[in-house]
Amino acid sequence: MAAAIYSLLIFSSTLLVGALSAALPDLQIVQAERQVDLTSHIVRVYLTLKVENIGENLASEVLLSFPPAQFDHLASVKAAVVVGKKRRKTYVSLEVNPPKHTSGPNGTKYYAISLLNPLLSGEATTLEIYYILTHSLEPFPLEINQSESQLVYYHDSAIILSPYKIKQQATMFKTPTNKVESFTTVEPTNRAGTELKYGPYEDRVSYSYSPVIIHFENNHPFAVVEELEREIEISHWGSIQVTEHYSLAHAGARHKGVFSRVEYQSRPTASGVSSFKHLVAELPPRVHSVYYRDEIGNISSSRLRTNSKKSELLIEPRYPLFGGWKTTFIIGYGCSSRGFKRSFRQCSFHS
Repeated sequence: MAAAIYSLLIFSSTLLVGALSAALPDLQIVQAERQVDLTSHIVRVYLTLKVENIGENLASEVLLSFPPAQFDHLASVKAAVVVGKKRRKTYVSLEVNPPKHTSGPNGTKYYAISLLNPLLSGEATTLEIYYILTHSLEPFPLEINQSESQLVYYHDSAIILSPYKIKQQATMFKTPTNKVESFTTVEPTNRAGTELKYGPYEDRVSYSYSPVIIHFENNHPFAVVEELEREIEISHWGSIQVTEHYSLAHAGARHKGVFSRVEYQSRPTASGVSSFKHLVAELPPRVHSVYYRDEIGNISSSRLRTNSKKSELLIEPRYPLFGGWKTTFIIGYGCSSRGFKRSFRQCSFHS
């Protein structure tokens, strides 16, 4: 019975791959280069693909593949095509959408990149892809004391997951510091300083995957907005008042033991290196009447810089935030209704 079920699963998987392959245009990746930036708590991936149409039919889109764990943590996916050469080279943004094929082998998920011009048989184009992953770094140990650095795990693949054959590829991981506890080796693998290179690899078939785990130091503030409530008041005189209520947490390794403010202030480079005591909030341009307060009252430790493109508010909570700690606060500001977008974007934080 077990053998029959196993055979059925293999047969079903084969049917799925076959059906998907039949629906895809006949493309191959001539060259792929991937750079994975692990220097903050957000993972940023830069991917360059040279795509060639080796079939007879027109190809109007290219599928971008993700393992299920990464797909669930995607915050943004952007793509552009390279037009021209050398000094005349420019980048034109492309439309990126979920495709008709919702899933593939082993739960693979996709985004479809619509090409600027369909590829004729034998034609090639170069795509520049950028995507962001959140909540993808796992603190380990889960708890650290005030004087310890934070270490994290990152899971990925040395081989770029793709529904197409890749003739040549390489992947580069960049860590915040030289302190790398361990990493999976998939030859050829080379490490130099803060860079870890996998490849080059040649002639990898579609859906190739080689898991890697990197354990490294990352003391970047793991600031996460757990809850945000925004109130927008629009007056008859063309002014807008915005009030934002934040619940902010440090999502890194939890702090254990007793917090010593004396040690924290006397040894700023060695004590509480993974904590954060200030953040920068990016607000809309030309804001006014800005305030920053918590349950106790106004917090004076804030500074505002504003121009025609954006405003930056440097905020400092009443106490530094260690892993597992939380704080709540309110940011308020006014702005003109002229040019005010209905699809108002929430302010973002960075250290």
